[in-house]
Amino acid sequence: MSIFRKKDVGLSQTEMKRHLTLRDVVLLGIGAMVGTGIFTITGTAASTLAGPALIISVLISAVCVGMSAIFFAEFASRYPSAGGVYGYLYASWGEYPAWMGGWLTMIVFMNAVSSVASGWGAYLKGLLASFGLQLPKAISGPFNPSQGTYIDLLPVLVLVLVTALLLMDSKQVLRLNSLLVVLKFSALAVFILVGLFHLNPDNWANFAPFGFGQIYGGKTGIMAGASLMFFGFLGFESISMTVDEIKEPQKNVPRGIILALIIVASLYAVVSLVLTGVVHYTKLNVDDAVAYALRYIGVSWAANYVSVVAIMTLITVCISMAYALSRMVYSLARDGFLPQTFQKVSKTHKVPHYATLLTGILSAISSGIFSLANMASLVNISTLAYLVLLAIALIILRKDKGLPQKDEFKVPFVPVLPILSIIVCLSFMSQYSWQTWSAFGIAVLIGSAIYAFYGYKHSKY
Repeated sequence: MSIFRKKDVGLSQTEMKRHLTLRDVVLLGIGAMVGTGIFTITGTAASTLAGPALIISVLISAVCVGMSAIFFAEFASRYPSAGGVYGYLYASWGEYPAWMGGWLTMIVFMNAVSSVASGWGAYLKGLLASFGLQLPKAISGPFNPSQGTYIDLLPVLVLVLVTALLLMDSKQVLRLNSLLVVLKFSALAVFILVGLFHLNPDNWANFAPFGFGQIYGGKTGIMAGASLMFFGFLGFESISMTVDEIKEPQKNVPRGIILALIIVASLYAVVSLVLTGVVHYTKLNVDDAVAYALRYIGVSWAANYVSVVAIMTLITVCISMAYALSRMVYSLARDGFLPQTFQKVSKTHKVPHYATLLTGILSAISSGIFSLANMASLVNISTLAYLVLLAIALIILRKDKGLPQKDEFKVPFVPVLPILSIIVCLSFMSQYSWQTWSAFGIAVLIGSAIYAFYGYKHSKY
């Protein structure tokens, strides 16, 4: 048996109903991407890494994500019945790379769920503070005894609620998540329109206070900002996870990914420019940046509206991510990589209840004790790592299977573009601190150990 044995993935017709149109696919991608990244991370990135030049960081991140997005597009068109990095790596490269792709995906989604919950808690605390209400300090921040905080209680409570909902019936809640895309846009439109009347060009005078940074190994600057803002684009890969339900996936998946990415990149660029024009970048190191900026200029009604929308929409993103995470655990258990307990389905609601409980507990613990910035960094570096694996897998796929068919999406300039993507991803990864790299290294070692001592022996393929 080889650690590079491949799973035979056929291109037969799916048993699921193909009912999602291109418009549905674009809205799905936008809904998944527009969340914690734009409502929270923008402030931290501007204040500590890039300054007003954050708009350039956003565009660099968009280019990096765009390269990986078209790799997803070709895989989705060639394997329309196997969505996600795990399935693509299993079909093209082999078992161990597939497991590591799946393992890193679990880490990404778990920390993304925790990050969204933390962002939700930050906006709720900001809204409560505007009415003169505050939680006791000990339960209002991540574990940091020197600052008097021991647990961030609100994110923990919301994840308990989310887990309870997913154990019952999450279908209606997931549908609601799609409808709230319009509400998200309305909140950001309010911010942009109000902000345009309060711009102070002097705030842009020192446009790039931290400089461009370094291509490799930088800690501040535009490149470091780009590596953190990468977090804001996470979710585009969710389109490929629903490939079985999309009409004409060979055409609509690539189009959906690219259109959603262009729309979100444009929105992020405008928001980051207005944000740093309204408030000096040095004052933006807060977790509810968009609402904070509106309060700073004295437009409380708009700040409260943005906070309410963020609270409503972030919790639904949290639900959809937790849903996807529990299904990833279920899939890996079904293929033998994790204990079979996690593939058991409840008799009443037909959901993987043990997988849901596991992911809910771990996400709640993470959101309660780790800071939003640390979780975002681990999410980013893990995502960049599996995108490197995907780029390598595309080169292998072309070598073994040749060019795509006439009706399938074709990535241009292979292997040049995948190699360029690998270089850019490694550049972004090098921007992170040794603490982030240590956490990532430990995660990789744990994942490899699970495969070596359990997954390899119990794999069903």
